[in-house]
Amino acid sequence: MNIVCIAWGSLLWKPGSLRLASGWHPGGPRLPLEFVRKSDDSPEVALVLCEGVRPMPTYWAYLATQDLDAARAMLGAREKITPERPDWIGSLPSADGARNDERIAAWLREQRIDAAVWTALPPKSAGIDGRVPTAQETVAMLDSLRGAERAEAEEYVRRTPAHIDTRYRRLIAASLGWTPLRAAHVTARIKGA
Repeated sequence: MNIVCIAWGSLLWKPGSLRLASGWHPGGPRLPLEFVRKSDDSPEVALVLCEGVRPMPTYWAYLATQDLDAARAMLGAREKITPERPDWIGSLPSADGARNDERIAAWLREQRIDAAVWTALPPKSAGIDGRVPTAQETVAMLDSLRGAERAEAEEYVRRTPAHIDTRYRRLIAASLGWTPLRAAHVTARIKGA
């Protein structure tokens, strides 16, 4: 079974324990993404799936496993998702409470790929999973950061590929000056993963 990981954020430049069998490729399924997850243990506001927003391009890479459970566990470890939250790791075929996504299923069929995993963390703000912050709340959260935390959050936003051009990202750039890094710099990192 060939298994891919679908990604759009820090997995592209910081795969960590996620064992890749290829570099990241553009042309993944277009998915509704926005900067709407403020985790308790990280200063960044992460780009996550957010229904109702404009679909954005994603990337994909083959994983160095042919076992779907192992792929899910690997992604869960990288994303610090506990086994009690299997719904926060999407997979096709669906397994153990995992989220299914017809957009990804259609893309898999077109690509003739057997299986996929992806991060399915919900939006989060004010400590509440599922709560979508407004764009102004996201900018205020980021603007309130100082020192190393602010630098880490800025790096996350700026390193996200420029063509993932969300409404919140445009407001972050206009308000904080956190513009995307040059495309060539990001692309070189992705291909070298």
